[in-house]
Formats: sequence, structure tokens, C-alpha cells
Amino acid sequence: MEQRRTRRFTLRLPLAILRSGAERVAQTGLTKNISSGGVLFTSEAEPDIGGSIEYVITLSGPSDQRVNLRCIGKIVRCRRVVEPDAPPFDVAATLERYEFVRIDD
Repeated sequence: MEQRRTRRFTLRLPLAILRSGAERVAQTGLTKNISSGGVLFTSEAEPDIGGSIEYVITLSGPSDQRVNLRCIGKIVRCRRVVEPDAPPFDVAATLERYEFVRIDD
């Protein structure tokens, strides 16, 4: 039986990839689950395992308040997904550093 170090929360939130390795990118996806140590999300592109990544998760609060969680981590796993109308990859990344960024509407 697999044992995790931290609890995972199943959350489907918008995610934007800003940087993959040294390259700036503009990709979007959705989170599948989040823990204090990382995130599993969908992606249209296959990233480099072990490469660094910068991504932003948009959190919603009461009264449609939104805040962005800007994260820095590393790609630890990538798996091709065969589901109709789904992005082709599930990507697991660590969450090594983060900061909250307020969205001014």
C-alpha cells in the first residue's frame, strides 16, 4: 500500500504554467489534487522530468474573491492520459516555494 507524507486534497482549480525549465511558456490546465508538498495537474504538453517549473493556481473564495498562488517546483512525474476530451498528460510537480498574489479586478 502506498503511503503519502502529506494529505492530498482533490481540487479542480485553474492552473497556468508560466515557465518550464529556463523557457517561458503560456500553458493552462486544471489541478487534480494538491498537497503541501506538490500538485497533480493536467497539461497539453509533456514537460521534462526533473526540470524546474513555475505555475500559478487560481483560488476562489467567498463573494467571488480570487487570489493567485504563484509556485516554484520541479516536475517529478508525467503520465499520458487516454480520456476523451481530456488534456493528454497528468503532471506531478513539487511545491517548493510559493507566494500569494492578489488579483485586482
